[in-house]
Amino acid sequence: QHAPARRRHYRRLLPLFPTAIEEFDLSSYDLILSTSHCVAKSALRVGDTFHLCYCHTPMRYIWDQEEAYFPHRTGPLARLRGRILAELRRWDRATADRVDQFVANSRFVAWRIERYYDRRAEVVHPPVDIDYFTIANGSADEERRPFALVVAALAPYKRIDVAIDACARAGVELVIVGDGPERRALERRAEGTTTRFLGRVARSDLRDLYRRAICLLQPGTEDFGIAPVEALACGCPVVARGDGGVLDIVEDNRHGLLVEPPAGAAAIGRAIDKIEQIRFNEDDLRQRAECFSPARFQHRMTSLLDRQLSDHGGAAR
Repeated sequence: QHAPARRRHYRRLLPLFPTAIEEFDLSSYDLILSTSHCVAKSALRVGDTFHLCYCHTPMRYIWDQEEAYFPHRTGPLARLRGRILAELRRWDRATADRVDQFVANSRFVAWRIERYYDRRAEVVHPPVDIDYFTIANGSADEERRPFALVVAALAPYKRIDVAIDACARAGVELVIVGDGPERRALERRAEGTTTRFLGRVARSDLRDLYRRAICLLQPGTEDFGIAPVEALACGCPVVARGDGGVLDIVEDNRHGLLVEPPAGAAAIGRAIDKIEQIRFNEDDLRQRAECFSPARFQHRMTSLLDRQLSDHGGAAR
């Protein structure tokens, strides 16, 4: 955390992450709770310490989505990167046994954990602030407008390019909230379309966008998806690629529309056309979002910890 320019160039520090996590001295603790999308699950434990890992996903860029993140496959730098990623895969798999209990944030992530770590995981969906993200009060300023919304980091696997092309086909304005390494390329792709890039926005502005959009678009495969829950909490239906974590959130034709993979621009565009003709029950959408409340998350995690620690001999009670 003391490396120069660490905030802007943290991705370049990836080869150092395994060493960094293993340098934490956790020898005086009876219980380790890690929340991991990269290396936190590999923290070193000592003796009878119990380690529960809430895993958001095994690292996509070293496992099944390496080519999406690193499309340039030739040259000396690509070969060096390939060797580093191969070593990270070996280390990532070998250190999975440092965890006593994996908890996944969706059934899809539980499947990934079993595939890459050969470990079973219980599923506890993450908490979403549904007390803040709420249905509009019915004022004219908050009526639904003919624009689709994307809320995502602008990373390759999010497939924002598909959302841009789909909205161009459907003749619908697209509003994109979020930032990331793909922004410049996506802005070039969106030239000549009615696409607006807002970057990062205040929570109040995001809530307002959920309340006014005709739908939230999720064209990529997500491990879970906080944005769809926030959208449903605001009464906004979801159009999503029908695989991954969204299957734990959205019931097709009830909370939105799920598009069969590969869910290209034409199929997403047709779903946008269709969703404009459907009147979804906002209270039904809101009720679905309430399944992912912080209180429910806390209850599930506390119950799971009580059971696991009891089986482990009562450590850290």
